Amino acid sequence: MKLSIIPLGGTGEIGKNLLVFEFGDSIIVIDGGVKFPDDELLGIDLVIPDITYLEKRKSKIQGIFITHGHEDHIGGLPFILPKLEAPVYGTKLTMGLVRAKLRERGGYPENLLRIINPGEPVKMRDFEVEAFRVTHSVPDAVGYGILTPIGRVVYTGDFKVDYTPIDGQEMDLGRLAAWGQEGVLALLCDSTNAERSGSTISEKVVGKTLRDAFSRAEGKIIMATFASNVHRIQQALEAAAILKRKVCVVGRSMEAVVATAKELGYLHFPDPDMLIDPGSVNEISPSRLLILTTGSQGEPLAALTRMATGSHRQVNVSAGDTVVISATPVPGNEKLIGRTINHLFQIGAEVITKDMGLVHVSGHANQEEIKLIIRLTRPRFLIPHHGEVRHQVAFRKIGNLMGYDDQKIAITQIGTRVLLDTDKMECAERVESGSVFVDGLGIGDVGQIVLRDRQQLSQDGVVVVVAALSKGSPTTLVSGPDIISRGFTFMKEAEELVEGAKKVVAASIEAQISKERWEWGVLRGSIHESLSQYLWDKTRRRPMILPVLLQF
Repeated sequence: MKLSIIPLGGTGEIGKNLLVFEFGDSIIVIDGGVKFPDDELLGIDLVIPDITYLEKRKSKIQGIFITHGHEDHIGGLPFILPKLEAPVYGTKLTMGLVRAKLRERGGYPENLLRIINPGEPVKMRDFEVEAFRVTHSVPDAVGYGILTPIGRVVYTGDFKVDYTPIDGQEMDLGRLAAWGQEGVLALLCDSTNAERSGSTISEKVVGKTLRDAFSRAEGKIIMATFASNVHRIQQALEAAAILKRKVCVVGRSMEAVVATAKELGYLHFPDPDMLIDPGSVNEISPSRLLILTTGSQGEPLAALTRMATGSHRQVNVSAGDTVVISATPVPGNEKLIGRTINHLFQIGAEVITKDMGLVHVSGHANQEEIKLIIRLTRPRFLIPHHGEVRHQVAFRKIGNLMGYDDQKIAITQIGTRVLLDTDKMECAERVESGSVFVDGLGIGDVGQIVLRDRQQLSQDGVVVVVAALSKGSPTTLVSGPDIISRGFTFMKEAEELVEGAKKVVAASIEAQISKERWEWGVLRGSIHESLSQYLWDKTRRRPMILPVLLQF
């Protein structure tokens, strides 16, 4: 029997992480993340993994193990868990964030949410799963050592090797070394920063930068970062306390994470009275105020963006304020962030980004840290994970330098089934996989056809043709055709184009209804084809055409 490792998300891309381990009649799942839509996914709110493969095998699922509390690892759980009804395991803070996330969509049975501690194995049928501590940009992050009947697989999750972590919890390199001594079959490793040489800078460096930036600020300070970056928030709180600034937390996700982390003891306020309500912001002198907020990715509806455009109900940016954007752009968000920064500069604020100072460091391992993990675990096979194709290829080059040939390194795509036995690794057929789009309350009801229509509407608009036909025989055109346009052209300034379109449609209708036998479907198709060709010839645009035919 062979071990199957199947990424249903998080490989060949950044986001919506979900990894499947299958052996015989047992399945365990790691993470259930979400990805945020790019510009091409018009109107889509979230993108989650397609779990059709798991739904068909839900009776085999022994558990779902979560590595840490970032959205790309837990954001899809409210949509995934109700379909799988499996127990969920994670560390204390991670499960606190999962609970808060699940409450947004109606909750999940409490008896299926289970807290685990690093170093305590969870035994289930064909797997024994043990969490080991890693350092990342959120506390309580772990990787997993998975003991199977054919050997141990180590999955790092997202990590970097930070020797001076904010919370003092160092990555458990000793456990990895011990497993390496026993023998590791395969290492699945974070490849996000595999293109970057050297080692990732410690999170503590950001604390000093924040203190320096805050001390120079004269107006209020607005700091935007990922809501789940609890270490970054802690350092901002400590800098604010030194300068005697009050702190206001703005943004739904930021408020939820701060409340959860504070309740569970992962976030400490140096001054118990420093936290104020957003409604009290205008009562505090700007020189004594720090706003912690969301919107580091320039999202149109996020708090920072609304502050920058003057549309936030409680907080706005003024000339002389200092805005710290403590994050790196997620691929595809660069334009949104640039637009927000331009708004801020127009107002007269001072803007500090990672390009202007060390207000952000990565939470992912660079090349030297990846080499260290490979050397400690000494796996037989390597599988780069959590990265785009270019990151996976860069990881393969690192493996090559360390003595692994290409046959011992698997570059996977979403749905790739990697088959492992004790001395061989191969890629088999791909399983059902892909992306499911969340649009409002709809989950999966928007597909490629709807997206194609939205893209066409956004590019060339829509033209509606309305005509009325008589009943009986012979059928005649009794009214219209009328042409209505939205997003295509301004009708009052295009009379010649509209009149020509009416004549083309009328001719098409007459040609069809003059036949002894005609059909509504053929008539609509004829109108669409003739008008589409006419508009293309005249404008080189192809709007969506909707024929509306009535009969009296």
